[in-house]
Amino acid sequence: MSKAATLKATPSARHQLFEFFYKWGMLLTVVALIALFGIASDNFLDPFNIINILRSIAIVTVIAIGVSVSLTVGGFDLSVGSTASLANALVISLFVWHGFGTTEAIVITLLLCALVGLFNVFLIVVLKIPDMLATLASLFVIQGVAMTYSYGGSITENMVLPSGEMAEGTIPEAFGLLGQVPTIVIIMLVVTVVAQLGLSLTTHGRRMYAIGGNPEAARLSGIRTTRYKVAAYMIASLLAGLGGILLASRIGSSQVNAGGGYLMDAVAAAWIGFSLAGSGKPNALGTLVGAVILGVLSNGLVMLSVPYYAMDIIKGLVLAGALAITYIQRR
Repeated sequence: MSKAATLKATPSARHQLFEFFYKWGMLLTVVALIALFGIASDNFLDPFNIINILRSIAIVTVIAIGVSVSLTVGGFDLSVGSTASLANALVISLFVWHGFGTTEAIVITLLLCALVGLFNVFLIVVLKIPDMLATLASLFVIQGVAMTYSYGGSITENMVLPSGEMAEGTIPEAFGLLGQVPTIVIIMLVVTVVAQLGLSLTTHGRRMYAIGGNPEAARLSGIRTTRYKVAAYMIASLLAGLGGILLASRIGSSQVNAGGGYLMDAVAAAWIGFSLAGSGKPNALGTLVGAVILGVLSNGLVMLSVPYYAMDIIKGLVLAGALAITYIQRR
């Protein structure tokens, strides 16, 4: 074999370096950010601040994993933020307006949020509307439903009802614990592990990836693509609903469009997760790491007194960088 052929067959050091950063760049980014902010701020590495970061990313991570599940089948759920807002309003209203207990309120809220998934499936599977456009329409519909249900205002204990009466229900103490450390962090980790194992180690997970890769080939191979799309959007809505419930527990009330602010961070975390370990596909562990990156960025920038209105610039650049690495690798 000639010298030129040997050089061609052997991967260059530059290519190997690129592969290394493609696979492990996200984890290196987390380490670099923690080191940078740890040096720049005396309080960043304080255990209480680390706990605060974990608590702050828990809701985003749960919602983002729902987005990741929808991405596995080649879809994209933009309605998760409004679904979280609806869950926030529903669960608090069931306590304050109707006097339900913790378990009953959570179950009813999740069941109603599952209807959002069915509505998305109707638009996408039955009416054949593209996923992004269908869930964009759903975003506005569900957001409107949530605001109409709450009469366009907050839902709190001892509030005055539209009828003029005083709300007599209370939020159970047990429910308030869901949004506190360590419960909220444990819930985040359990959701992440279950989703990762389900997607990577089960037949159903592999079939969902197959549908996302080539839906026509998956259909011709005997995979029931419609059934898996239904499951993906139902799971996305249920996780968005769980995120809204955790938000309600954390703030102890229902605020107007409270879940809307989580949409973009959830989408960003899900897409950043594509590049974890060079997977090039949606995965729960990558989504968690993506949420950690966003949480560390937000927390560290606040400690460095960076204006809040400039933070989205940095988040956008991080997302652009992650997407660039993912799509350059696919070329």
